[in-house]
Amino acid sequence: MSITQENGKIGEQEVVDLVLCPNCKKKLMLLPPNYPLCDIQCTGCQFRAQIKTANSKPSATVRGAGWDIMEKVLKAGILPPLLILNFKWREKGCQFQEIRFYPFVPKSHLSKYTLSPHARRANYRMFNYVNMDKLPYMVLYKNRTEIA
Repeated sequence: MSITQENGKIGEQEVVDLVLCPNCKKKLMLLPPNYPLCDIQCTGCQFRAQIKTANSKPSATVRGAGWDIMEKVLKAGILPPLLILNFKWREKGCQFQEIRFYPFVPKSHLSKYTLSPHARRANYRMFNYVNMDKLPYMVLYKNRTEIA
């Protein structure tokens, strides 16, 4: 498992441990690995979302995932999945974390690209979430911890 995948799994588990469903306030649970588009679901309602973890301050651009499944979903007229972004960063002797819920991410905020022919997954089509600073969101969790 790559470092990116491991950070993603840790981030998904953090969301499940720290956040309740934004819809009904019941517990969230992880979906099976490689479940298409969504990483978590609510134990009490129909809420499902994709989670992305970034080890950085909140930013306008966040790494997405493989483009092929997203392209099929969009071509079928289905909306992109609900999105939870888990930002974690260190600054001035403190550890910060902010978990944000984006209830709607329009197609215009998905930017596709192709990995280089020399990448480990040569020519793999992917996408980033872009201009996230222009979208409405809810803060589900925020923490600041001093580092000794």
